[in-house]
Amino acid sequence: MFHYVDDKEYLKEAQSFCAELLTALTQELLEKGISSQFFLVGSGARNMVTQNNKKPIDFDYNLNIQKYENIRDCRTIKEIVRKTFNKILRQNDLSDCEDSTSSLTTKPIYFSDSEDIEFKIDLCIVTQDSKDLWFRLIHRKTGNTYQDEYYWNQAPNSKCVKSKAYEIKQVGEWQLVRDKYLGNQECLLEKQ
Repeated sequence: MFHYVDDKEYLKEAQSFCAELLTALTQELLEKGISSQFFLVGSGARNMVTQNNKKPIDFDYNLNIQKYENIRDCRTIKEIVRKTFNKILRQNDLSDCEDSTSSLTTKPIYFSDSEDIEFKIDLCIVTQDSKDLWFRLIHRKTGNTYQDEYYWNQAPNSKCVKSKAYEIKQVGEWQLVRDKYLGNQECLLEKQ
């Protein structure tokens, strides 16, 4: 059963820890010739963080690749980011991340003073073109690493989300959005 995470202090501490890891990542990437920035997206960015019973909380971040000598070399970009992220994680006594189709995901992380609450980071590698279109780096696995495909896939347009959320809040209907979102989380769980 999904519920909203109401412990604002915990969320602040967890997101601060995530920011420290990702700041270290962007600094290391810059030394490797990749200029990037990260930002919180999804439910964390909208203060709608949910948790399924005692399962880890997911914090979704985008790592925006702003400049790299060969932006089309997706395999190299993904590997540099993955290896560098793993280095940062190990420096913090954390396990290596998992490489999924569209993100790098940490193993559950917890603080010693609140071991009963865990969280994970889902890091999606993205870039923006000159027309302000966003693209997500995809790693399509084939079962043979030499034949895996890496490419930029155009992400859905979410340009008006902030203004729509603002308008909904202005007319006092934000709780309806929160209720619907929680219901959608439950539906997704049932389909798994």
